Amino acid sequence: MLGLLAFFVLGAGAFAFGYVATDIPDPNEDFDTQTTFVYYADGTTELGRFAEQNRTSISLSEVPDHVEDAVIAAEDRTFRTNRGIDPRGIIRAAFSNVQGNDTQGASTITQQYVKIYYLSTDRTLSRKVKEAFLSLKLQSSQSKEEILQGYLNTIYFGRGAYGIQAAAQAYFEKDAQDLTVREGAALAAILNSPGSFDPSGGKAAKKRLVDRYQYVLDGMVSIGELDADAADKAARRLPEFPEQVTEDLYGGQRGHVLTMVRKALLAEGFSEAEIDGGGLRVTTTFTRTAMNAAEAAVEEQRPPGLRQLHVGVASVDPQSGALRGIYGGQDYLDSQLNWAVEGGQPGSSFKPFALAAGITDGFSLRSTFQGNSPYEFPNGDRVVNEGPGDGNDYGAEIDLITATEQSVNTAYIDLTTSMENGPEKILETAVAMGIPRSSRDLTANTGIALGGFISSPVDMAGAYATLADDGLAKDWFVLSRVRSADGEDLFTHEVRSERVLEADVNSDVSFALQQVVKEGTGRNAQELDRPAAGKTGTATNDDGDVSSSWFVGYTPQLVTAVMYVRGDGNDALNGYMPSYFGAEYPTRTWTATMQRILEGVPVEDFPPPAFVKA
Repeated sequence: MLGLLAFFVLGAGAFAFGYVATDIPDPNEDFDTQTTFVYYADGTTELGRFAEQNRTSISLSEVPDHVEDAVIAAEDRTFRTNRGIDPRGIIRAAFSNVQGNDTQGASTITQQYVKIYYLSTDRTLSRKVKEAFLSLKLQSSQSKEEILQGYLNTIYFGRGAYGIQAAAQAYFEKDAQDLTVREGAALAAILNSPGSFDPSGGKAAKKRLVDRYQYVLDGMVSIGELDADAADKAARRLPEFPEQVTEDLYGGQRGHVLTMVRKALLAEGFSEAEIDGGGLRVTTTFTRTAMNAAEAAVEEQRPPGLRQLHVGVASVDPQSGALRGIYGGQDYLDSQLNWAVEGGQPGSSFKPFALAAGITDGFSLRSTFQGNSPYEFPNGDRVVNEGPGDGNDYGAEIDLITATEQSVNTAYIDLTTSMENGPEKILETAVAMGIPRSSRDLTANTGIALGGFISSPVDMAGAYATLADDGLAKDWFVLSRVRSADGEDLFTHEVRSERVLEADVNSDVSFALQQVVKEGTGRNAQELDRPAAGKTGTATNDDGDVSSSWFVGYTPQLVTAVMYVRGDGNDALNGYMPSYFGAEYPTRTWTATMQRILEGVPVEDFPPPAFVKA
């Protein structure tokens, strides 16, 4: 009992000392001046920058009451009565820090205001404690109206807008004093996570905004500032958002890259406000050479016209997993869909994962399988090879080298069914090599080797990088280093490799894929004039039309994936583009990209095949 009493006495004493010792500092001098700069991989050449600050301070009298109420309902429903801190949040933050997790965020409006206006962006527990003391002192020295005014003039709403006045202009092209109930509630919803709730982010973002918007309206009712009928009327639809004008600094491929960088920063725990106003110095993995190479190759090889035709390109350094270059679409200002990360069915370019699983399971490159078409299942389903009618025949028994070289569907189905739990083994091999388990429609079915799920050029390049680096898998990434404005390291990427294929198995898979280039469907890649391995792929939609066309290939130094799709990624290519085969436009685009990136890079050969169990 005495021990418990002593604990509380000491705790109270420490709290009192901390409160007295904490002074309210001058406002953060950097608040108005911090622009985040993004650099290429060299760390010095600027790739782009994130929104220079847009902020106009106004008095609380210029903010409609219903806008104040919406923000309070969204962020801190006890704001009018609380003492400025959330004790449970502080305990949660301390517990998380002890466990070694990221520091938890503040919850009250006062705490958020203190964090933005008085403190740096560091994430230490000591800053959290100081934040709590400052919130208590600010609560004693300023009125609730003064705190709310300061908060509404500094909080980040996305689109480079700090404060309610800038946000009203950015989202509705009007002053804050003219915002309607719907518009005020929508802005209050957005400020919680601008990157997630900005309606310009597409259908998914708008759906998230609708849910958050309803939460805000319900909150306004619960705190007694909006009657239920008015809330129901407002909830029927979102306010009208004028079309967003995208800045020229996002033109061409730059917008696609900067969007990827922003998402990566958010994934690492940086807030929207830190990204757009925190003065970060971000070094990415992208190189000018690789970016320019992909764009030039697409311009050179893509068939002219055909406005519905989309090309995605991604190049990955297999030794590190660094994403060196992408081509996401013709111009970010015309379409924000990034086809380097959007999905299409990889088709036969997925077969190397089945080959790796098969050799690991005990088969060899000399093992033979059914090459004639069609392959019929006991239930009457059929798989056919490419070709007229029932498809081309390659022989009743063909080895895996020929099956890979000529992309023989029936042989790969035979391989899959010849393995015990073959579909599951292929799926697990693909996931281990880098294909996300969450990929849409990726299931362990008998046709898995034919690539009937959804993947992206970036993920395919990242997974093929395992083959290019002797069976060592690693995640692809876009952030190398993040520093604060004063040079403090906030994030550094650590490359982690895991052996997922034995070296002998890997060399055999690479040998088969080299034959694709030397003798098979990827012969157009011979123009690279150095040892290369790869695989073509086409896939069909539910109507039986070819909907995607691929070539994914590599040298020991670089992996590049190229995808051609149409419309929403599932429309017919046959009858639209001159040739839909992966051997044509995708392979030529791959070759043109690789030639430019590897110019002047020493030629390296692959390890010889081991012919495991042959």
